[in-house]
Amino acid sequence: MIVIRDINDFPQLSYPVVTSGTFDGVHIGHQKILKRVMERARQSNGQSVVITYWPHPRLVLFPEDNDLMLLSTIQERIEELRNFGIDYLLIIPFTKEFSRTSSRKFITDVLVRTINTKVLVIGYDHRFGKNREGSFENLKARAAQYGFEVEEIPRQDIDDVGVSSTKIRKALEDGDIHTANRYLGRNYTFTSEVVEGNKIGRTIGYPTANLALPRNHKLIPAHGVYAVWVKIEEARYGGMMNIGLRPTVDGKQLTLEVHILNFNQDIYGETLTVEFVEQLRKEQKFESLEALKAQLANDREATAVILQI
Repeated sequence: MIVIRDINDFPQLSYPVVTSGTFDGVHIGHQKILKRVMERARQSNGQSVVITYWPHPRLVLFPEDNDLMLLSTIQERIEELRNFGIDYLLIIPFTKEFSRTSSRKFITDVLVRTINTKVLVIGYDHRFGKNREGSFENLKARAAQYGFEVEEIPRQDIDDVGVSSTKIRKALEDGDIHTANRYLGRNYTFTSEVVEGNKIGRTIGYPTANLALPRNHKLIPAHGVYAVWVKIEEARYGGMMNIGLRPTVDGKQLTLEVHILNFNQDIYGETLTVEFVEQLRKEQKFESLEALKAQLANDREATAVILQI
């Protein structure tokens, strides 16, 4: 996949089949649209093109809305679209100035002049341009004038999936990893750097890699203990992840720590990707470190069963 961050660098393509959106999480609803884009491109020996925006429009238009947590950083979005098989990704910087672009100007300047769109595929509720004034009906009425075909993914096709980024965020905030992963079509992940911790885990036989809190409004699942996969470079290990305040040791700050099973390497400064598989339990306070150690033994056993390792 070729990633383009400057609209002026977009190449001349023979038959671009295009879709546009934020695609936060690239979930199975998004994937229906992407599959159709790729299908139409193949049918015409053309190229699949995705237009996306960064930062997320809500963070620009409503900066006071600091509660918005995202399912994917822009780098994660790039990787998911690349893995999906998209040919070209155009990332348009979303600014307040850009938000004032009329739908007509967006169509003529971006879709027609820059990309030379031949087919535009959109979801049934997709809107674009200033005040979300652009609609399927608007596009359809002017398709001949613009010189490209417009295809709308029917409402039923999207509703049958029953998924939205909002539903996935809610599931993760509730610790319902099963639902989130089902809607995503893969395990929810985040990537972070290993930083120094207070090494309490070592004293009870469960050393952990402490992770820096993700930036860019990346959503962290609910407090609790999780069965996870941990990817370090190209290697993948089973692990159990704790998210919370560590009440047993009177913790005051949110910590993210993962105990990697059957692993004893020094990985300070390394970057890990954690894949969430299932929540084992909610965060709880134990009477002593010994009681915590006993529970961790149970957690480890449960993790091994869930991950089948």
